[in-house]
Amino acid sequence: MTAPAHRSWQRFSPAVRLGRFAVYLVSVAAIAWSLKTIEVIPEFLYDAPEQTADLFRRMWPFDWPFWGEAVRDALIETFHIATLGTVLALAMAIPLSFLAARNFTRHAGLNWLAQFVFVSSRSVNSLIWALLFVAVFGPGALAGVLSIAFRSIGFVGKLFCEALEEVHAGPVEALTAAGAPRSMVLAKAYWPQVEPAFWSLALLRWDINIRESAVLGLVGAGGIGVALDAAMNNLYWDQVGLILAVIFIVVVVTEIVTSWLRARVI
Repeated sequence: MTAPAHRSWQRFSPAVRLGRFAVYLVSVAAIAWSLKTIEVIPEFLYDAPEQTADLFRRMWPFDWPFWGEAVRDALIETFHIATLGTVLALAMAIPLSFLAARNFTRHAGLNWLAQFVFVSSRSVNSLIWALLFVAVFGPGALAGVLSIAFRSIGFVGKLFCEALEEVHAGPVEALTAAGAPRSMVLAKAYWPQVEPAFWSLALLRWDINIRESAVLGLVGAGGIGVALDAAMNNLYWDQVGLILAVIFIVVVVTEIVTSWLRARVI
């Protein structure tokens, strides 16, 4: 009687091991190529901690009078840009979401067109949108509002479309079978199921837009970024420190407020 052949257990098959090795090799090669391409200067890295500490020393103490001179009004403008941009984005994204939802609009061409708008919006950074609208409308808050709005369409529209497609079909079919008009089906079957998602998306996107609108002024699109850019260009580091502290506090406070509101709404 012959002895059974010895079998050794392996976690991965040879093909999987070869594929993992290829991924590791390509990753290492990409990192090495990137480091060589960007031409990192070691001399700048050696004294980076010292330069960073010196920069923070220049930021303190803050230039407190600068708050009333420029920061306060710029901060209010930042809130206006974020709020109006979010409202405008919701007004444009929600109708497109219904066109993109396959269970609501049963037309492949309209579904594809709405999805194309969402992808186009998400693929362009808010700073690029700001540069475009500054070139069209000139520097100011209008360019900031439009850049926030057009950047937010893809985010809001995509997620709200997914919420629509997850709606339970029972209420929709019941109202449709009873002869209810399309507006009644929308108000009584779709909206109650997607209302929590709508408010959650609106608050989340407004929170994100507060942070994004804080830097749009670096390219001339209004808000507190204008004051930050002017202070940095003039090397007024005590003013820069004040602006950065204000931005940090605003981001933390808006995060707390939106989280509390989302918990209350949802």
